[in-house]
Amino acid sequence: MSRDMVFVGGVLLALAAVVVKMVTGPPELGWYVLAWALFAAAGWRARRVPEKRLTALVVAGGVALTAIGLAAPPSSSTDSFRYAWDGRVQAAGISPYDHPPADPVLAPLRDDWLFPQECTAPELWPLPDGGCTRINRPTVPTIYPPVAQGYFLLVHWVSPDGVRHKVLQLGGWVMAVLVLLALCRRAGARSAAYWAWCPAVPVEAVNNAHVDMLGVLLVVLAFCTVRARGALLGAAVAAKLLPATALPGALSGVLANGVAWPRVLRLAVPAMLVVGLSYLPYVLATQGPVVGFLPGYLQEERYEAPAGGNRYLVLRLVMPDSWAPYAAILVLALVAIHVLRRGDPERPWRGALVVTGSLLLLFTPGYSWYALLVVALAAMDGRWEWLGVGLAGAIAYVAGPAAHPGPAMACYAAATLAVLIGWAVRRSRAAPVEQPLSATRKD
Repeated sequence: MSRDMVFVGGVLLALAAVVVKMVTGPPELGWYVLAWALFAAAGWRARRVPEKRLTALVVAGGVALTAIGLAAPPSSSTDSFRYAWDGRVQAAGISPYDHPPADPVLAPLRDDWLFPQECTAPELWPLPDGGCTRINRPTVPTIYPPVAQGYFLLVHWVSPDGVRHKVLQLGGWVMAVLVLLALCRRAGARSAAYWAWCPAVPVEAVNNAHVDMLGVLLVVLAFCTVRARGALLGAAVAAKLLPATALPGALSGVLANGVAWPRVLRLAVPAMLVVGLSYLPYVLATQGPVVGFLPGYLQEERYEAPAGGNRYLVLRLVMPDSWAPYAAILVLALVAIHVLRRGDPERPWRGALVVTGSLLLLFTPGYSWYALLVVALAAMDGRWEWLGVGLAGAIAYVAGPAAHPGPAMACYAAATLAVLIGWAVRRSRAAPVEQPLSATRKD
Protein backbone atom coordinates (compact mmCIF):
# COMPACT_ATOMS: atom_id res chain seq x y z
CA MET A 1 0.00 0.00 0.00
CA SER A 2 1.40 3.40 -0.99
CA ARG A 3 2.16 6.20 1.44
CA ASP A 4 -0.52 8.29 -0.23
CA MET A 5 -3.16 5.65 0.42
CA VAL A 6 -2.06 5.36 4.05
CA PHE A 7 -2.13 9.13 4.47
CA VAL A 8 -5.60 9.49 2.94
CA GLY A 9 -6.92 6.55 4.98
CA GLY A 10 -5.55 8.05 8.19
CA VAL A 11 -7.08 11.43 7.45
CA LEU A 12 -10.43 9.78 6.76
CA LEU A 13 -10.26 7.97 10.11
CA ALA A 14 -9.63 11.31 11.81
CA LEU A 15 -12.50 12.83 9.84
CA ALA A 16 -14.78 10.00 10.95
CA ALA A 17 -13.90 10.67 14.58
CA VAL A 18 -14.71 14.37 14.15
CA VAL A 19 -18.02 13.57 12.44
CA VAL A 20 -18.92 11.33 15.39
CA LYS A 21 -18.36 14.31 17.65
CA MET A 22 -20.47 16.51 15.35
CA VAL A 23 -23.51 14.21 15.31
CA THR A 24 -23.44 13.28 19.00
CA GLY A 25 -23.13 16.74 20.46
CA PRO A 26 -24.40 20.27 19.94
CA PRO A 27 -23.03 22.10 16.88
CA GLU A 28 -19.68 23.74 17.61
CA LEU A 29 -17.83 25.90 15.11
CA GLY A 30 -14.44 24.38 15.86
CA TRP A 31 -15.52 20.83 14.97
CA TYR A 32 -17.08 22.01 11.71
CA VAL A 33 -13.92 23.86 10.66
CA LEU A 34 -11.72 20.89 11.61
CA ALA A 35 -13.93 18.48 9.65
CA TRP A 36 -13.73 20.60 6.52
CA ALA A 37 -9.96 20.99 6.93
CA LEU A 38 -9.55 17.20 7.11
CA PHE A 39 -11.83 16.83 4.11
CA ALA A 40 -9.66 19.25 2.14
CA ALA A 41 -6.48 17.43 3.18
CA ALA A 42 -7.86 14.05 2.10
CA GLY A 43 -9.06 15.41 -1.23
CA TRP A 44 -5.73 17.13 -1.92
CA ARG A 45 -3.59 14.06 -1.19
CA ALA A 46 -5.99 11.76 -3.06
CA ARG A 47 -4.81 13.37 -6.30
CA ARG A 48 -1.65 11.23 -6.04
CA VAL A 49 -3.54 7.95 -5.66
CA PRO A 50 -4.18 5.99 -8.88
CA GLU A 51 -7.83 5.96 -9.96
CA LYS A 52 -8.28 2.18 -9.59
CA ARG A 53 -7.02 2.15 -6.01
CA LEU A 54 -8.88 5.31 -5.17
CA THR A 55 -12.27 3.90 -6.19
CA ALA A 56 -12.38 1.40 -3.33
CA LEU A 57 -11.32 4.08 -0.84
CA VAL A 58 -13.93 6.52 -2.09
CA VAL A 59 -16.82 4.04 -2.06
CA ALA A 60 -15.92 2.30 1.21
CA GLY A 61 -15.01 5.55 2.92
CA GLY A 62 -18.13 7.29 1.65
CA VAL A 63 -20.47 4.50 2.74
CA ALA A 64 -18.88 4.28 6.20
CA LEU A 65 -18.62 8.03 6.73
CA THR A 66 -22.24 8.70 5.83
CA ALA A 67 -23.35 5.83 8.06
CA ILE A 68 -21.95 7.71 11.07
CA GLY A 69 -24.97 9.99 10.72
CA LEU A 70 -27.12 7.08 11.94
CA ALA A 71 -25.31 6.96 15.28
CA ALA A 72 -27.43 9.55 17.08
CA PRO A 73 -30.71 11.50 16.89
CA PRO A 74 -30.67 14.70 14.81
CA SER A 75 -27.99 16.90 16.30
CA SER A 76 -28.48 20.36 14.84
CA SER A 77 -31.91 20.52 13.17
CA THR A 78 -35.51 19.84 14.15
CA ASP A 79 -36.87 19.64 10.60
CA SER A 80 -37.25 15.85 10.68
CA PHE A 81 -39.89 16.20 13.40
CA ARG A 82 -42.03 18.16 10.95
CA TYR A 83 -41.44 15.44 8.33
CA ALA A 84 -42.69 12.77 10.72
CA TRP A 85 -45.70 14.90 11.66
CA ASP A 86 -46.65 15.62 8.04
CA GLY A 87 -46.52 11.89 7.28
CA ARG A 88 -48.74 11.13 10.26
CA VAL A 89 -51.26 13.82 9.29
CA GLN A 90 -51.50 12.49 5.73
CA ALA A 91 -51.94 8.92 6.96
CA ALA A 92 -54.98 10.19 8.88
CA GLY A 93 -56.48 11.46 5.61
CA ILE A 94 -55.82 15.16 6.30
CA SER A 95 -53.96 17.58 4.06
CA PRO A 96 -50.77 18.86 5.74
CA TYR A 97 -51.43 22.29 4.22
CA ASP A 98 -54.76 22.76 6.03
CA HIS A 99 -53.77 22.85 9.69
CA PRO A 100 -50.61 23.78 11.62
CA PRO A 101 -49.43 21.28 14.26
CA ALA A 102 -50.76 23.53 17.03
CA ASP A 103 -54.33 23.34 15.71
CA PRO A 104 -56.55 21.57 18.31
CA VAL A 105 -58.23 19.74 15.41
CA LEU A 106 -55.10 17.59 15.15
CA ALA A 107 -54.82 16.95 18.90
CA PRO A 108 -55.88 13.26 18.55
CA LEU A 109 -52.71 12.67 16.47
CA ARG A 110 -50.31 13.92 19.14
CA ASP A 111 -48.02 11.58 21.06
CA ASP A 112 -45.42 11.90 23.80
CA TRP A 113 -42.53 11.95 21.32
CA LEU A 114 -43.53 14.98 19.25
CA PHE A 115 -45.58 16.58 22.05
CA PRO A 116 -43.76 15.69 25.32
CA GLN A 117 -45.39 16.12 28.70
CA GLU A 118 -42.32 17.77 30.21
CA CYS A 119 -41.50 21.12 28.62
CA THR A 120 -38.12 21.83 30.22
CA ALA A 121 -35.81 21.06 27.26
CA PRO A 122 -34.52 24.21 25.48
CA GLU A 123 -35.22 22.94 21.95
CA LEU A 124 -38.99 22.62 22.50
CA TRP A 125 -41.51 25.04 21.00
CA PRO A 126 -44.47 26.33 23.06
CA LEU A 127 -48.07 25.80 21.96
CA PRO A 128 -50.67 28.59 22.18
CA ASP A 129 -53.04 26.46 24.26
CA GLY A 130 -50.32 25.26 26.62
CA GLY A 131 -47.84 22.41 26.34
CA CYS A 132 -44.97 22.15 23.89
CA THR A 133 -43.75 20.30 20.83
CA ARG A 134 -40.52 19.26 19.11
CA ILE A 135 -41.89 20.56 15.78
CA ASN A 136 -40.48 23.95 14.84
CA ARG A 137 -42.88 26.75 13.96
CA PRO A 138 -45.91 24.81 15.23
CA THR A 139 -48.36 27.65 14.56
CA VAL A 140 -47.86 27.68 10.78
CA PRO A 141 -48.68 25.04 8.14
CA THR A 142 -46.03 23.00 6.40
CA ILE A 143 -43.71 24.50 3.78
CA TYR A 144 -42.74 21.30 1.95
CA PRO A 145 -43.89 20.58 -1.64
CA PRO A 146 -45.92 17.51 -2.69
CA VAL A 147 -43.16 15.06 -3.69
CA ALA A 148 -41.57 15.66 -0.30
CA GLN A 149 -44.97 15.06 1.29
CA GLY A 150 -45.27 11.78 -0.60
CA TYR A 151 -41.87 10.77 0.79
CA PHE A 152 -42.98 11.64 4.34
CA LEU A 153 -46.11 9.53 3.91
CA LEU A 154 -44.09 6.60 2.56
CA VAL A 155 -41.70 6.79 5.51
CA HIS A 156 -44.65 6.83 7.90
CA TRP A 157 -46.12 3.73 6.27
CA VAL A 158 -42.91 1.70 6.43
CA SER A 159 -41.88 2.83 9.93
CA PRO A 160 -42.59 0.36 12.74
CA ASP A 161 -44.15 1.78 15.88
CA GLY A 162 -41.66 3.56 18.12
CA VAL A 163 -38.94 3.96 15.48
CA ARG A 164 -39.38 7.73 15.38
CA HIS A 165 -36.71 9.49 13.28
CA LYS A 166 -34.56 6.45 12.41
CA VAL A 167 -36.27 5.53 9.12
CA LEU A 168 -35.88 9.12 7.91
CA GLN A 169 -32.17 8.88 8.67
CA LEU A 170 -31.92 5.51 6.92
CA GLY A 171 -33.65 7.02 3.92
CA GLY A 172 -31.09 9.83 3.85
CA TRP A 173 -28.23 7.32 4.06
CA VAL A 174 -29.60 5.19 1.21
CA MET A 175 -30.05 8.25 -1.00
CA ALA A 176 -26.55 9.54 -0.16
CA VAL A 177 -25.03 6.18 -1.14
CA LEU A 178 -27.03 6.09 -4.38
CA VAL A 179 -25.73 9.56 -5.25
CA LEU A 180 -22.18 8.38 -4.49
CA LEU A 181 -22.49 5.38 -6.81
CA ALA A 182 -24.01 7.51 -9.57
CA LEU A 183 -21.18 10.03 -9.26
CA CYS A 184 -18.52 7.32 -9.38
CA ARG A 185 -20.04 6.05 -12.60
CA ARG A 186 -20.53 9.46 -14.20
CA ALA A 187 -17.51 11.45 -13.00
CA GLY A 188 -15.04 8.87 -11.64
CA ALA A 189 -13.81 8.25 -8.12
CA ARG A 190 -11.52 11.29 -7.97
CA SER A 191 -14.40 13.70 -8.41
CA ALA A 192 -16.89 11.54 -6.48
CA ALA A 193 -14.64 11.93 -3.43
CA TYR A 194 -15.93 15.50 -3.14
CA TRP A 195 -19.30 14.01 -2.23
CA ALA A 196 -18.14 10.84 -0.46
CA TRP A 197 -15.97 12.60 2.11
CA CYS A 198 -17.79 15.92 2.48
CA PRO A 199 -18.76 16.47 6.16
CA ALA A 200 -22.11 17.98 5.13
CA VAL A 201 -23.36 14.64 3.82
CA PRO A 202 -23.31 12.55 7.06
CA VAL A 203 -24.44 15.52 9.14
CA GLU A 204 -27.17 17.08 7.00
CA ALA A 205 -28.30 14.32 4.63
CA VAL A 206 -28.23 11.47 7.16
CA ASN A 207 -28.11 12.63 10.78
CA ASN A 208 -30.47 15.58 10.33
CA ALA A 209 -32.28 13.65 7.55
CA HIS A 210 -33.03 16.73 5.47
CA VAL A 211 -35.42 16.15 2.61
CA ASP A 212 -33.06 18.18 0.43
CA MET A 213 -31.32 14.83 -0.11
CA LEU A 214 -34.32 13.64 -2.13
CA GLY A 215 -34.01 16.64 -4.44
CA VAL A 216 -30.25 16.07 -4.80
CA LEU A 217 -30.77 12.42 -5.75
CA LEU A 218 -33.38 13.31 -8.38
CA VAL A 219 -31.14 16.00 -9.91
CA VAL A 220 -28.14 13.65 -10.09
CA LEU A 221 -30.26 10.92 -11.66
CA ALA A 222 -31.64 13.46 -14.12
CA PHE A 223 -28.14 14.34 -15.31
CA CYS A 224 -27.22 10.67 -15.59
CA THR A 225 -29.93 10.13 -18.19
CA VAL A 226 -31.46 11.99 -21.13
CA ARG A 227 -34.90 10.55 -21.82
CA ALA A 228 -36.34 11.06 -18.33
CA ARG A 229 -34.39 14.23 -17.51
CA GLY A 230 -37.35 16.60 -17.62
CA ALA A 231 -39.56 14.37 -15.48
CA LEU A 232 -36.82 13.82 -12.89
CA LEU A 233 -36.03 17.52 -12.66
CA GLY A 234 -39.72 18.27 -12.25
CA ALA A 235 -39.90 15.75 -9.41
CA ALA A 236 -36.82 17.36 -7.83
CA VAL A 237 -38.47 20.79 -7.91
CA ALA A 238 -41.60 19.32 -6.33
CA ALA A 239 -39.46 17.77 -3.60
CA LYS A 240 -37.58 20.95 -2.59
CA LEU A 241 -37.89 24.12 -4.66
CA LEU A 242 -34.15 24.84 -4.77
CA PRO A 243 -33.49 22.26 -7.58
CA ALA A 244 -35.30 24.65 -9.94
CA THR A 245 -31.86 26.22 -10.29
CA ALA A 246 -30.78 23.09 -12.21
CA LEU A 247 -33.25 23.81 -15.03
CA PRO A 248 -31.13 26.46 -16.80
CA GLY A 249 -28.21 24.03 -16.70
CA ALA A 250 -30.32 21.32 -18.29
CA LEU A 251 -31.00 23.80 -21.11
CA SER A 252 -27.36 24.88 -21.49
CA GLY A 253 -26.72 26.51 -24.85
CA VAL A 254 -30.37 26.47 -25.85
CA LEU A 255 -30.15 30.16 -26.84
CA ALA A 256 -26.87 29.85 -28.72
CA ASN A 257 -28.48 30.25 -32.16
CA GLY A 258 -31.99 31.43 -31.47
CA VAL A 259 -34.35 29.42 -29.31
CA ALA A 260 -34.07 25.65 -29.79
CA TRP A 261 -37.76 25.05 -29.13
CA PRO A 262 -37.75 21.25 -29.56
CA ARG A 263 -35.14 20.94 -26.83
CA VAL A 264 -36.98 23.36 -24.57
CA LEU A 265 -40.24 21.46 -24.98
CA ARG A 266 -38.62 18.05 -24.39
CA LEU A 267 -37.45 19.26 -21.01
CA ALA A 268 -40.13 21.74 -19.96
CA VAL A 269 -43.27 19.76 -20.79
CA PRO A 270 -42.41 16.64 -18.71
CA ALA A 271 -41.11 18.83 -15.88
CA MET A 272 -44.29 20.90 -15.72
CA LEU A 273 -46.48 17.81 -15.99
CA VAL A 274 -44.74 16.14 -13.07
CA VAL A 275 -44.98 19.28 -10.93
CA GLY A 276 -48.63 19.83 -11.83
CA LEU A 277 -49.69 16.22 -11.31
CA SER A 278 -47.87 16.02 -7.98
CA TYR A 279 -49.70 19.10 -6.72
CA LEU A 280 -53.11 18.04 -8.03
CA PRO A 281 -54.09 15.60 -5.23
CA TYR A 282 -53.19 18.17 -2.58
CA VAL A 283 -55.03 20.97 -4.37
CA LEU A 284 -58.15 18.78 -4.44
CA ALA A 285 -57.77 17.74 -0.79
CA THR A 286 -56.82 21.12 0.67
CA GLN A 287 -59.33 23.78 1.61
CA GLY A 288 -56.89 26.68 1.18
CA PRO A 289 -53.70 27.35 -0.79
CA VAL A 290 -50.97 24.69 -0.98
CA VAL A 291 -48.02 27.07 -0.74
CA GLY A 292 -48.01 26.59 3.02
CA PHE A 293 -45.54 28.68 5.01
CA LEU A 294 -43.37 29.63 2.00
CA PRO A 295 -44.30 33.37 1.91
CA GLY A 296 -43.86 33.66 5.66
CA TYR A 297 -40.53 31.85 5.46
CA LEU A 298 -39.14 34.30 2.90
CA GLN A 299 -40.13 37.21 5.13
CA GLU A 300 -38.86 35.55 8.30
CA GLU A 301 -35.47 34.84 6.72
CA ARG A 302 -35.22 38.49 5.58
CA TYR A 303 -34.96 37.77 1.86
CA GLU A 304 -37.22 40.72 1.16
CA ALA A 305 -35.97 44.30 0.90
CA PRO A 306 -34.36 45.91 2.79
CA ALA A 307 -31.67 43.30 3.36
CA GLY A 308 -30.66 42.42 6.89
CA GLY A 309 -29.28 39.69 9.11
CA ASN A 310 -27.11 37.20 7.25
CA ARG A 311 -28.70 37.68 3.81
CA TYR A 312 -26.87 39.06 0.76
CA LEU A 313 -23.62 39.28 2.73
CA VAL A 314 -21.26 39.40 -0.24
CA LEU A 315 -23.26 42.03 -2.11
CA ARG A 316 -23.57 44.15 1.02
CA LEU A 317 -19.78 44.46 1.06
CA VAL A 318 -19.92 46.56 -2.10
CA MET A 319 -23.34 48.26 -2.08
CA PRO A 320 -26.02 49.63 0.26
CA ASP A 321 -28.22 47.07 2.00
CA SER A 322 -31.34 48.37 0.25
CA TRP A 323 -29.86 47.57 -3.17
CA ALA A 324 -28.71 44.05 -2.38
CA PRO A 325 -31.97 42.07 -2.97
CA TYR A 326 -32.50 43.63 -6.38
CA ALA A 327 -28.85 43.22 -7.34
CA ALA A 328 -28.98 39.55 -6.35
CA ILE A 329 -31.97 38.92 -8.62
CA LEU A 330 -30.36 40.80 -11.50
CA VAL A 331 -27.00 39.02 -11.25
CA LEU A 332 -28.64 35.62 -10.92
CA ALA A 333 -30.76 36.33 -14.01
CA LEU A 334 -27.63 37.31 -15.95
CA VAL A 335 -25.87 34.11 -14.84
CA ALA A 336 -28.84 32.00 -15.96
CA ILE A 337 -28.96 33.78 -19.34
CA HIS A 338 -25.23 33.21 -19.79
CA VAL A 339 -25.71 29.49 -19.16
CA LEU A 340 -28.64 29.34 -21.58
CA ARG A 341 -26.56 31.05 -24.28
CA ARG A 342 -23.04 29.75 -23.72
CA GLY A 343 -23.42 26.69 -21.50
CA ASP A 344 -22.10 23.32 -22.62
CA PRO A 345 -25.05 21.09 -23.64
CA GLU A 346 -22.78 18.04 -23.30
CA ARG A 347 -22.17 18.86 -19.63
CA PRO A 348 -25.47 20.35 -18.42
CA TRP A 349 -24.58 19.74 -14.78
CA ARG A 350 -21.89 22.42 -15.12
CA GLY A 351 -24.48 25.08 -15.90
CA ALA A 352 -26.64 23.78 -13.06
CA LEU A 353 -23.68 24.11 -10.70
CA VAL A 354 -22.98 27.68 -11.79
CA VAL A 355 -26.60 28.80 -11.33
CA THR A 356 -27.18 26.95 -8.04
CA GLY A 357 -23.86 27.98 -6.54
CA SER A 358 -24.35 31.58 -7.65
CA LEU A 359 -27.75 31.70 -5.98
CA LEU A 360 -26.27 30.61 -2.65
CA LEU A 361 -23.35 33.06 -2.94
CA LEU A 362 -25.70 35.92 -3.79
CA PHE A 363 -28.45 35.20 -1.23
CA THR A 364 -26.14 33.69 1.48
CA PRO A 365 -28.68 31.48 3.26
CA GLY A 366 -28.00 30.51 6.84
CA TYR A 367 -28.78 26.81 6.40
CA SER A 368 -25.88 24.48 5.64
CA TRP A 369 -28.00 21.74 4.04
CA TYR A 370 -28.94 23.97 1.13
CA ALA A 371 -25.40 23.40 -0.18
CA LEU A 372 -25.88 19.62 -0.57
CA LEU A 373 -26.95 20.18 -4.17
CA VAL A 374 -23.86 22.31 -4.86
CA VAL A 375 -21.60 19.60 -3.38
CA ALA A 376 -23.16 16.93 -5.61
CA LEU A 377 -22.92 19.07 -8.75
CA ALA A 378 -19.34 20.07 -7.90
CA ALA A 379 -18.48 16.38 -7.63
CA MET A 380 -20.20 15.63 -10.92
CA ASP A 381 -18.19 18.33 -12.69
CA GLY A 382 -14.95 18.02 -10.73
CA ARG A 383 -15.06 21.71 -9.73
CA TRP A 384 -13.59 21.65 -6.21
CA GLU A 385 -13.60 25.47 -5.94
CA TRP A 386 -17.38 25.45 -5.41
CA LEU A 387 -17.11 23.35 -2.23
CA GLY A 388 -16.41 26.48 -0.20
CA VAL A 389 -20.11 27.32 -0.58
CA GLY A 390 -20.87 24.38 1.70
CA LEU A 391 -18.37 25.47 4.34
CA ALA A 392 -19.71 29.04 4.27
CA GLY A 393 -23.26 27.80 4.78
CA ALA A 394 -22.17 25.60 7.69
CA ILE A 395 -20.39 28.46 9.45
CA ALA A 396 -23.36 30.77 8.87
CA TYR A 397 -25.67 28.15 10.40
CA VAL A 398 -23.52 27.36 13.44
CA ALA A 399 -22.86 31.05 14.12
CA GLY A 400 -26.62 31.64 14.14
CA PRO A 401 -28.78 34.51 12.90
CA ALA A 402 -28.38 36.48 16.11
CA ALA A 403 -24.61 36.61 15.84
CA HIS A 404 -22.63 39.37 14.17
CA PRO A 405 -22.55 38.59 10.45
CA GLY A 406 -18.77 38.98 10.31
CA PRO A 407 -17.76 35.27 10.28
CA ALA A 408 -20.43 34.28 7.78
CA MET A 409 -19.66 37.31 5.62
CA ALA A 410 -15.94 36.48 5.57
CA CYS A 411 -16.59 32.85 4.65
CA TYR A 412 -19.08 33.64 1.90
CA ALA A 413 -16.70 36.28 0.53
CA ALA A 414 -13.82 33.77 0.58
CA ALA A 415 -16.02 31.18 -1.15
CA THR A 416 -16.92 33.72 -3.83
CA LEU A 417 -13.26 34.60 -4.30
CA ALA A 418 -12.33 30.92 -4.62
CA VAL A 419 -14.94 30.45 -7.36
CA LEU A 420 -13.72 33.52 -9.26
CA ILE A 421 -10.08 32.41 -9.00
CA GLY A 422 -11.00 28.92 -10.15
CA TRP A 423 -12.89 30.36 -13.10
CA ALA A 424 -9.97 32.62 -14.06
CA VAL A 425 -7.43 29.81 -13.83
CA ARG A 426 -9.50 27.41 -15.89
CA ARG A 427 -10.23 30.10 -18.46
CA SER A 428 -6.54 30.93 -18.83
CA ARG A 429 -5.65 27.27 -19.28
CA ALA A 430 -8.36 26.79 -21.88
CA ALA A 431 -7.37 29.88 -23.89
CA PRO A 432 -5.53 29.08 -27.12
CA VAL A 433 -1.87 29.97 -27.12
CA GLU A 434 -0.90 32.32 -29.95
CA GLN A 435 2.03 31.10 -32.02
CA PRO A 436 4.83 33.52 -32.90
CA LEU A 437 4.76 34.84 -36.43
CA SER A 438 8.08 33.14 -37.21
CA ALA A 439 6.66 29.74 -36.21
CA THR A 440 3.84 29.97 -38.74
CA ARG A 441 5.75 31.57 -41.65
CA LYS A 442 6.40 29.40 -44.66
CA ASP A 443 9.55 29.93 -46.72
